[in-house]
Amino acid sequence: MQAGLRDAIPQGAVHLCVDMQRLFAEDTPWRTPWMQRVAPVVAMMCDHRPAQTVFTRFVPPSGPDEARRAWRPYWERWSAMTLRELGADYVELMPELARFTPPALVFDKRVYSPWWNGRLHQGLQARSVDTLIVTGGETDVCVLATVLGAVDLGYRVIVAADALCSSADADHDAALQLYSERFGVQIETAPTAEIISGWE
Repeated sequence: MQAGLRDAIPQGAVHLCVDMQRLFAEDTPWRTPWMQRVAPVVAMMCDHRPAQTVFTRFVPPSGPDEARRAWRPYWERWSAMTLRELGADYVELMPELARFTPPALVFDKRVYSPWWNGRLHQGLQARSVDTLIVTGGETDVCVLATVLGAVDLGYRVIVAADALCSSADADHDAALQLYSERFGVQIETAPTAEIISGWE
C-alpha cells in the first residue's frame, strides 16, 4: 500500500503517544538515542490537539519479586530498571511533553500493550473515538503492541512515521515497512505535517 492518508481525519480522533518517558530518553540502560530528536515532532502533534492527546507510560515494578510468570525473568535481567533501583521519577514523561498534561491524559501500563486490561479502550469508546494517531517509542516494541492491538479492536490507525523512535535502527525500519506493507490495508503511515494538515 502507498504511504499517506487515505481520507481526512475525523475531528474526534485521538493522538496516542506511546511511552515518551525519562527512562527511555535519559542516561539509563534503556536509553533510546534518538528519542530526543523526535520529541519536537511529537510535541508538534500534541500542540495541535492537546485535549485529544493520551500519553501512555510504561511503569516497571518495584522489583523482580513483584513480576509474574514470564515477566519475572525479564525483570531479573533488567533489575536496574525497576523502580527500587531506578527511582520513580524516571517514569515521568519527558519535560517537553509533560507540559501538555492537563488537558492531555496519562494512561499507565505494566506491559507492552496499553489494551491488556480494557480500560483504555473503554475510555476511548466512551468518547466515541474511532481513529487513533500513534507516535512515540519504541517502534518495534510498545508501539508495535499498541498498533496491532488497536487494529484488533477495529480502530482506524494512523502511524506518524517521523514521530517514532527505537534503539534499534534496523528494527525501526522493518517495523515501519511492516506497518505500511504487511498491514497496509488497516494501517496508514504518513508524516506528521500531513497528519496535522488532514486533521483540521
